[in-house]
Amino acid sequence: MMWSLRHVRGLALSNEGSIVPLFLEVSNRSISVNSGSKGENVKLLIDGEFRESRSSSWIDVLNPATQEVVSRLPLTTNQEFNEAVQSAKDAFPKWRDTALPNRIRVMLKLQDLIRKHTDELALSITTEQGKTLSDAKGDVFRGLEVVEASCGIAPFLAGDVLENMAAGIDCYSIRQPLGVVAGICPFNFPAMVPLWMIPVAVTSGNTMVLKPSERDPGAAMILADLALQAGLPKGVLNIVHGTRDVVNSILDHPDIKAVAFVGSDQAGKHIYQRGCANGKRVQSNMGAKNHAVIMPDADVDSTVQALTGAAFGAAGQRCMAISAAVFVGGFEKWKQPLLDCVKALKVGAGIEPDTDVGPVISKESKARCEKLIQAGIDQGAQCLIDGRGVKVPGYEHGNFVGPTLLAGVKTNMDCYQDEIFGPVLSCLEVDTLDEALAVVNSNEHGNGTAIFTRSGAAARRFQHEVEVGMVGINVPIPVPLPFMFSFTGWRGSFAGDLHMYGKAGVHFFTQPKTITTKWNPEDVALCAGAVASTSSAVKGTGGRIPGLDRVGA
Repeated sequence: MMWSLRHVRGLALSNEGSIVPLFLEVSNRSISVNSGSKGENVKLLIDGEFRESRSSSWIDVLNPATQEVVSRLPLTTNQEFNEAVQSAKDAFPKWRDTALPNRIRVMLKLQDLIRKHTDELALSITTEQGKTLSDAKGDVFRGLEVVEASCGIAPFLAGDVLENMAAGIDCYSIRQPLGVVAGICPFNFPAMVPLWMIPVAVTSGNTMVLKPSERDPGAAMILADLALQAGLPKGVLNIVHGTRDVVNSILDHPDIKAVAFVGSDQAGKHIYQRGCANGKRVQSNMGAKNHAVIMPDADVDSTVQALTGAAFGAAGQRCMAISAAVFVGGFEKWKQPLLDCVKALKVGAGIEPDTDVGPVISKESKARCEKLIQAGIDQGAQCLIDGRGVKVPGYEHGNFVGPTLLAGVKTNMDCYQDEIFGPVLSCLEVDTLDEALAVVNSNEHGNGTAIFTRSGAAARRFQHEVEVGMVGINVPIPVPLPFMFSFTGWRGSFAGDLHMYGKAGVHFFTQPKTITTKWNPEDVALCAGAVASTSSAVKGTGGRIPGLDRVGA
């Protein structure tokens, strides 16, 4: 069983047994960009320099397993924010005109540096965010895939051409970068989400202002330093820190043309509405309630393992986590195997090599999880496994919530209707696939879903009729690879029209320009030294005046 749980997590566990200061050695120089050394101040990145903020307001970045202060994060001042935007604006003309192969070469170097420093990045993530080291390495790797995909970005930047759309007239389109763009990142994937944004935006020719999560900025700072060492010119990437005020500054600044966001419903709706009201292009990836539909013919062992990994990995703090399991034909035959699998999970600090479920990000998140668990019980759900009150020796102050299994859940219960964003799996029962589809489609969110079955007919009907943007068939977390596809949440999980990374992501950060051309045939002779007469030039147009014949022809 333990082998299967490790297989679900997908990566071998690391052997580091203690937290060490995160001074990262890269390219023979010591970086102190505040990736996690205890009590240090997190720097800003403006115009290619890591700067100490002049702010008088700071936030403590805490280790969620210990409550120790990892670093201090500044709330960027208005002047510092404007300097960051101006740096990006000043850098844009030259970066836009940099040959695409040269921009790609920066990404090639960056992916190499990220591979070499995955361990440092993972340790920063575990220290600040709490997830296990193996989960943290997965966080880095999934972001690395977007860097790799950006090295092959050229086909997504290609335009179209139509020859002789009218007599002697050609028409073609090209894609050009927008200018200064911005990214606003969540706490749950400190490396992956910045890497969803930065490589696509800058390889397309834009310059960027990035705001990492105020809860775990370390990984983004390490990535920014690696990007500079990979050859990214000063001003192409700038990093600011803060909370709502800095977000609003991003949304209101006239020089920022587009905003990419991943995070909660409340923040996402505000960002989309305010950004659009200010004339910006916005892609807003928001909350989720992801369902797994389990058909009676599904393989028990592999399905139970998949549910366990998808519900409780990363302590349930994933926008693609399975938080609702819909059992078609009843839950009884699944109950004991699922109980056995979930009970085998070990709760602990992410730094410990045998931990399966780390802490949630904050005391507030822990309290929210516990409140929704109790609400489910009060409203009639059965708590088969209760993760509240779990104690981890040596980490008594950690934000731990153990894996929790609620059965008999109904769609009108708070534990179902709200996104818990913690290690809680709600189990529902229905009689038919029709009813399962109705449950999934009636939920306001449409991020991800999965069906477990051996029936091709059931799977095909499910994928066709379910109103969700990412569908897995016997795959619990169907996050698309970025080399061709995009992260395609639907309905309440996404606001915008162009999704993140992949072809849609490139198109989000670029805009089409269409050019119509006409060249006089007699100009060929002029190039050879002949001089065309005025009468022959008129004759070349057929005696008609351009603009008065067929609208511009």
